[in-house]
Amino acid sequence: MTDIFGSLINGEWDISGPQVKNVNPSDVSTDVGAMANGDAQNVSDAVGAARAAQPAWAATKLEERKNILHNIGQELIDRCDEIGTLLSREEGKPFAEGRGETYRAGEFYQYYAAECLRQIGESAESVRPGIHIDITREAVGVVGLITPWNFPICIPAWKMAPALAYGNTIVLKPSEITPATSYALADVLDRHLPKGVFNMVQGGGDVGAALSGSKDVDAISFTGSVSTGRKIAQAAVQNMARIQCEMGSKNPMVVMDDADMDLAVAQCLHGAFGASGQKCTASSRLIVHEKIHDEFVEKLSVAANAKRVGHALEEGTELGPVVTEGQMDKILGYMQLAKDEGGELITGGERLQRNTEGYYLPPTIYTGLGNDARVNREEVFGPMTCVIKVGSYEEGLATANDTEFGLAASIMTSGLKAAEHFKRNATFGSVLVNLATAGLDYHVPFGGRNASSYGPREQGEHAKDFYTIIKTAYTNPG
Repeated sequence: MTDIFGSLINGEWDISGPQVKNVNPSDVSTDVGAMANGDAQNVSDAVGAARAAQPAWAATKLEERKNILHNIGQELIDRCDEIGTLLSREEGKPFAEGRGETYRAGEFYQYYAAECLRQIGESAESVRPGIHIDITREAVGVVGLITPWNFPICIPAWKMAPALAYGNTIVLKPSEITPATSYALADVLDRHLPKGVFNMVQGGGDVGAALSGSKDVDAISFTGSVSTGRKIAQAAVQNMARIQCEMGSKNPMVVMDDADMDLAVAQCLHGAFGASGQKCTASSRLIVHEKIHDEFVEKLSVAANAKRVGHALEEGTELGPVVTEGQMDKILGYMQLAKDEGGELITGGERLQRNTEGYYLPPTIYTGLGNDARVNREEVFGPMTCVIKVGSYEEGLATANDTEFGLAASIMTSGLKAAEHFKRNATFGSVLVNLATAGLDYHVPFGGRNASSYGPREQGEHAKDFYTIIKTAYTNPG
């Protein structure tokens, strides 16, 4: 019997919508159940349930709220093997990554459980004698969350955990590509939270449009493409809802001639091909000093060829398949474009055959293309990177900054002067030295600049800037 992954509204599961088959990208002959597609009425019902539940949830004692979030996190940690296996089956990332993502999601909930008790306000004296001022934070209200498929349990966690910690209620619209993982996550939350505090509507773009355009949603947090983010922001602002968008990027790693070569290769390999390149922080531009360019390319190629591509649940797999046939075709299209633009293919570049039919692509490296090539301007979102040759640090920095995006940038160097200058002059939200482009720590802010982000930062204590409203209260004791 096929598992049906439906919507959760006010504590009740709805599987009445049209069913959409959920294909296993490691083996397209098998399914991971089916999604029951929700609709605009489901969204309206979910928002209504969240609205009704919000006052009581915001009034919940802090210790009780803390315990609930801690227990959610603990269940995710305890079940990380089980849920991680499900995640890997439907999304395609190797089991170690699926398990790790589930475990990290649990840590987000436990971090924000503690934040429940750190909601400390401020006080001030007025310029008027005898008047006292209190500055406090209150919940925004009903928050709509629209999340992607590439981290289907971790990205919802880093949005939901702070939203709940600060007294908001939630309507989640997860990606239609990963409905099973979304169902597993919703099932955990449903058993710990009062009815209506957390709601989820499965479905495609029409569900996302209904949520972002709802007049009864107070804030929208979105992670996904730039084009979709712009549409969501335009819809939400019509209702004066708060907006937070984390979108695409074209992240550079600058490799200087004084870099530790082995470290540079290892970090660039991880940055470019971790999660099969299907992450917003992927290192898709490797900007390498001309003095070490050829040696770096040779060593990176050897390391890339050694990566084991295979079924997500096979022991030893380092790169799983990409998530869908459409995603695979898009990436193959960019690989062909790189050739058409004059790039030299160093390794990879074509679909792989394995014991099971899946969407397998190898680590792919191109050289010989300038920063103005389309493949170096547009987000590929796959296991493909281009090595760009530069003649100096100054040219490397300028090339790194020459993009419409601004999420993460890295420099590989043993020189303190270049490292410090890069940290202050790379126009990105996250800057790393001798590390791959990434954003892994849950206790510090995450976000980008320019087309990569819009609105307040996510994660850490800075999440309160989006999920709370500041109130200033005056008292005249008489």
